[in-house]
Amino acid sequence: MLEKLRNNDTAIMLAFTAMVLLGPIILAPFGAGYPDLLQRFAIFGIFAVGFNILFGLTGYLSFGHAAFLGIGSYMAVWSFKLLSMSVIPAIILAVLLSGLFALVIGYVSLRRSGIYFSILTLAFAQMCYNLAYSVLTPITNGETGLKVLSSDPRILDGASEGLPLPSVLGLRMIDTWRGSFLGMDVQFNVGFYFCAVILIIAFYISLRIFRSPFGLMLRAIRTNQARLNYTGINTRPYALTAFVISGMYAGLAGGLMACTDPLAGAERMQWTASGEVVLMTILGGVGTLIGPVLGAGFIKYFENIFSKINDNVLSGFLDFLPETLREGVVWVMGAFVGEGWHLTLGLLFMIIVIFLPGGLVEGFNRIIAWFSRPKGGDKATARVPAE
Repeated sequence: MLEKLRNNDTAIMLAFTAMVLLGPIILAPFGAGYPDLLQRFAIFGIFAVGFNILFGLTGYLSFGHAAFLGIGSYMAVWSFKLLSMSVIPAIILAVLLSGLFALVIGYVSLRRSGIYFSILTLAFAQMCYNLAYSVLTPITNGETGLKVLSSDPRILDGASEGLPLPSVLGLRMIDTWRGSFLGMDVQFNVGFYFCAVILIIAFYISLRIFRSPFGLMLRAIRTNQARLNYTGINTRPYALTAFVISGMYAGLAGGLMACTDPLAGAERMQWTASGEVVLMTILGGVGTLIGPVLGAGFIKYFENIFSKINDNVLSGFLDFLPETLREGVVWVMGAFVGEGWHLTLGLLFMIIVIFLPGGLVEGFNRIIAWFSRPKGGDKATARVPAE
């Protein structure tokens, strides 16, 4: 039964779509139902899904995908400054320019494999970061970052009063409606639902790639690229195509970041951003469909929730303890939250990698298998007497 559900693409898409669109309601009890965090879940989910097409299918580990994230952001902001505050042309231009850069960087980097490929992509990303931070200051505005101004020409929109805001189909990305569900305050935001729809489309494209002959070829490259080359198959065009698609996904995520917050800075190109998407993919499950999205949500939840817990909040949680004991517990737990939330994330990452090499998806599969196994184990299987 479980295997049939895994291979049923319609069921997978329906379940994924329902989970994404109902995000404000599902995550509200966990303190993650507000628009800014929901947008981050969707945007970094797209980033991780695209990275998984390269890393999960072909086995090429890139440490430079943050370059395409930054390029997409800069391109989207320039679209807002020169063309229009509509997010549609900004997204299209961000994806196209990121794909062009991915073609150039991938063509050079894929001449090597393994750790050498990873180092080359990291070098390209750092070059892009340094160019954006200093050399290309007239284009990127250096360390200050590129932002939208009321004095920008915007040839398609014309002059406007006040600071213009990104919009889609006449609705501003910041527009929010509040509602109540089971006594909880739920916020429905235009920006989140736009990002959510893009995430669903991106996930569907990834699903089709996984199921296609092209996806099978990418898996073959990961399994034994040398054997394919010996049979006369040129694997480089396939790997380059996967790299370009993955880069376009990263550019799409970067463009969406600029659409929800019209600002682009060089920090989005730092190597730490590339390392973060690697952690997301490994944490969720490399080579799985839903894993990268789960990993992205897991890390962003810890970053935005655990990082805001300070000693005062902990003391309020433990108010039932005696004062001396409470102070000691707060002192110990304080090292794992607030500014020390990376320590908690690191410990959880170690536990998952050691005990669940397949990531969170493997953990869910084990739980489902445990609940779905027949009661009594092997004893439940009746013996058929031999005739």
